[in-house]
Amino acid sequence: MRSTNTIYGIITLHVLIWGALMALPHLLTAGTQPPPGALPGSFWFISTLLHICAFYLNAYFLYPRLMNKRYWWLYILSLVALVMGVNYAKTGILVVFYSQIPITASIRAMLFFSIMLFMVASIIYRLVVDKVRYEKAQKERQAEQLAMELKFLRSQISPHFLFNVLTNLVSLARKKSDLMEPSLIMLSELMRYMLYDSEGKKVMLDKEIAYLKSYIELQKLRFGSDTQIETIIELEEGAGPYSIEPMLLIPFVENAFKHGIGWINDPWIYIRLVVAENRLTFTVRNKYSGDNVKDSKDANSGIGLANVSSRLKLLYPEQHILAVQKEHDVFSTTLTLQLK
Repeated sequence: MRSTNTIYGIITLHVLIWGALMALPHLLTAGTQPPPGALPGSFWFISTLLHICAFYLNAYFLYPRLMNKRYWWLYILSLVALVMGVNYAKTGILVVFYSQIPITASIRAMLFFSIMLFMVASIIYRLVVDKVRYEKAQKERQAEQLAMELKFLRSQISPHFLFNVLTNLVSLARKKSDLMEPSLIMLSELMRYMLYDSEGKKVMLDKEIAYLKSYIELQKLRFGSDTQIETIIELEEGAGPYSIEPMLLIPFVENAFKHGIGWINDPWIYIRLVVAENRLTFTVRNKYSGDNVKDSKDANSGIGLANVSSRLKLLYPEQHILAVQKEHDVFSTTLTLQLK
């Protein structure tokens, strides 16, 4: 539904256009004596009123209701009747109120083509209005569809993340590790972020980074010194308060821990986040084995990267570069994101 200001703006524009059109004959003949047989300004004023009525009658009633595959012939007849009716009314006004002016062939032609000009303008106006409404409706449908798709993608994040973390905690429980309690506390903080802080459209970048650090620390508690984990975070000094889509970075790290640790000799994971010049560069590398990835692959593996790739296309079109590389025994993902 259009806002009140938009409706008032459209009405004001129409009034200005019609007012200028009505005043034009008076402005052109101001201070001059009209030639013999010329139509006076008062007649053009009345004639324009008739044209305006016909304009809106066609634009908002005849064309929308009748111009279709079923009633197009009735629209043509109605349009002809409207043109002839207005033309007859103008001729009658000349005969009754301006009898001193002879109705010549040129005047008849002028009366007829003036109403035809208004009808053509009315049809063009209706076509433009319909096109604008159609494009607006299309954009609204696309926005609605994108919002639903994004909501679905976000709904996938929590269970996918929770499944992975609970798997980690089960491993600690089996070992009866003393790290179980701090792991649960850290998990509660992560869950609070997932359930409450990430409900909005975007979150502050520092919150996302804190969430990322907590997840990495949770994984370090699980694997200890068995896995070499290097984390580098470089933030430009004086950088502005950037915002980012929540839980956008974690799938890359999840993927590294899922496929970079297991039946691999000397596993390692390298994580680097750099923010500089309104740009975020996030790189995650891990050692991997093609056989290990194949053996560990299940119906849910790959949800994380596929999810984040879809969200990037929806939320950051032409504002991101996602590079995924597999070279020898190293799997690498690099996200370059324009920040706002």
